[in-house]
Amino acid sequence: MEAIEELAVQPCTSSLYLRPFRLSYRQNGTKKFWDFMRTHDSVSILIFNTSRQCFVVVKQFRPAVYMCEVERHHPQVFQNQDKESSASLENPLPAVVGVTYELCAGIVDKPGLSLEEIACEEVLEECGYRVPIADLRRITSYRSGVGVTGSRQTLFYAEVNDQMRTSGGGGQPEEGELIEVVEIPLGESMKFAYDETFPKTMGVIFSFMWFHNNIAPKLPKK
Repeated sequence: MEAIEELAVQPCTSSLYLRPFRLSYRQNGTKKFWDFMRTHDSVSILIFNTSRQCFVVVKQFRPAVYMCEVERHHPQVFQNQDKESSASLENPLPAVVGVTYELCAGIVDKPGLSLEEIACEEVLEECGYRVPIADLRRITSYRSGVGVTGSRQTLFYAEVNDQMRTSGGGGQPEEGELIEVVEIPLGESMKFAYDETFPKTMGVIFSFMWFHNNIAPKLPKK
């Protein structure tokens, strides 16, 4: 996962996932404009393994996170980048600075499938558990990247056990996915959530808090 090499920053002239636009408008009499991206909505799934009393999350390299760290250490990378050329990164940072812990998730790009069906597919592909649609619990939906994309993410909860695991997960290599499945013990989950040495998404923190408020009190006492 962390063997990253031959890095180069180049213009993005077209994308399957992002479309840039500029909206011009008048608000309270003042002329304004705002640049934004259109992208897919998504689903995410909080997975709790009842056999081992742990959360199942994923770990993967995120180029956008990596480049934020590159810019923080080497701001000239983007200052010297024009819109027409490609530039190799000299003395790149270690890939680990771009690795994050996240909920199992996926984009909504299959019109024929419901959000629940897409969520179950993602759990199977990324984490290796076969979850029936009827066992999914919808927690809520919310907007993410409100200043840039405004896309909607729908969060589900799924309980699994060891017998439901049919593979090691890891995503779909043919689509370029390289995902590591990580288990976070329930007793260590809130410490993990607030430990900044483990880069993570807000979805992990929020969903762990939701679990401790809504599910943990109902668990059998040991």
